[in-house]
Amino acid sequence: MITNLTIKDIQDQLKQGKFTAIQLVDFLIAKIEKEDPAINSFVYKSYDLAREQAKKVDEMIAAGKELPALAGIPCAIKDNILIDGINCSAGSNILKDYIASYDATVIQKLKEQGAIILGKLNLDEFAMGSSGEYSAFGPTKNPKDLERVPGGSSSGPAAAVAAGFCQFSLGSDTGGSIRQPASFCGLVGLKPTYGAVSRYGLISLASSLDQIGPITKNVDDARIVYQAIMGKDPKDSTCIGEDNKGEVDIKKIKIGIPKEYFVSGIDPEVEKTIKATIDKLKESGVDVVEISLPYNKYALACYQILLPAEASANLARYDNIRYGNKELHSGDFRESLEEIYRYARQQGFGPEVRRRIMLGTYALSAGYYDAYYLRAQKVRTLIQNEFRQAFKYVDFIITPTCPTLPFKLGERKDDPVTMYLSDLFTTPANIAGVCAISIPCAKEGLPVGLQIIGNFFQEDKLFKIAKIFEEIK
Repeated sequence: MITNLTIKDIQDQLKQGKFTAIQLVDFLIAKIEKEDPAINSFVYKSYDLAREQAKKVDEMIAAGKELPALAGIPCAIKDNILIDGINCSAGSNILKDYIASYDATVIQKLKEQGAIILGKLNLDEFAMGSSGEYSAFGPTKNPKDLERVPGGSSSGPAAAVAAGFCQFSLGSDTGGSIRQPASFCGLVGLKPTYGAVSRYGLISLASSLDQIGPITKNVDDARIVYQAIMGKDPKDSTCIGEDNKGEVDIKKIKIGIPKEYFVSGIDPEVEKTIKATIDKLKESGVDVVEISLPYNKYALACYQILLPAEASANLARYDNIRYGNKELHSGDFRESLEEIYRYARQQGFGPEVRRRIMLGTYALSAGYYDAYYLRAQKVRTLIQNEFRQAFKYVDFIITPTCPTLPFKLGERKDDPVTMYLSDLFTTPANIAGVCAISIPCAKEGLPVGLQIIGNFFQEDKLFKIAKIFEEIK
């Protein structure tokens, strides 16, 4: 089946004439139209753009031109990444009518590569959530089990790839929003090192934590997509785009297992699956050692202060006047500017976004800044230094991606504290800024993700070790 092919397989078959790019697009459009209403992964569709891009690829093949690495490869994009001329809502009612006026840098690179963009994908509102249930466009469902969540906030990007609607997707990861849904949907998800991929054109949540990365069906595809989108960007001052090449010898590397990640409360099935994978590594001759990352246990608390604080500042720009939802202007107009702002933000933002804005504003307010935000930044430095010290002793760190299996829709929506615990094992990599990848490791039953954490700008080595893990399991 076409949906089971790798990026290389698709390109090979396009070149061999087994199908055209237009035929591939039409097949996927029909599949999306038939199957996605039950999953709800797409919020906007760009079929005209996709057919136009496919036509160009077919013309390149007919002319005998060499194809870029992603030419003819169908993809879809999380709806907080801008594509010129296409709606971008960030999953929020307040941006329902907003149409992007420029391409994000990663989109520009995909277009230059000849990738085929099928549309924009659902997400938790403004990327705040761990289940895909906090979208103004309704919840996304897990294609592996429609009664369960696909994870979040990149719910649509994971569900679309898992359902076979596209070969890869781009998501954003602020505290695990690529890796956690990849884990829940049995996919590969990469959070690059902070500064490896440009954030220009990404609707900001927490600017010191956000990163764009790929969700794919296998490690090789993730590597190809990452290499296409990474690199220095003058439009993003935080992006330096390094990628330190290096060989990985399975007989010479040392893997660290942090004891703090196997705590009470972790799902027994998750723990069993991860430990079975670790045992296979040991049998393969990998040097596996226990390490301690004592400050990592504070990462989630640190994250829950830094993210709302940065979000409250970033989301202050949404007043529904410069851009936004026209429907929020209807009816009785307010008497003052303050009333206009208040009405638009109350009606435009969902409850989770309002909750985090209030928490962040409180943490930044006079009298509390030092006690919360400043202290969280100091803890962040301790966590960063802890990873630096660990990587002097080990080459990689492996952990569960998520402490639980995919949970049922509605199971945690009204319990924000329990929902936040879904990010327990993914937030440290964002706090530190290191790279991390989630790969599937369950052979049967519900998906379980194994997280591999690498040192700063060590994505090349991370892909190599992830490929070895992929083959071992």
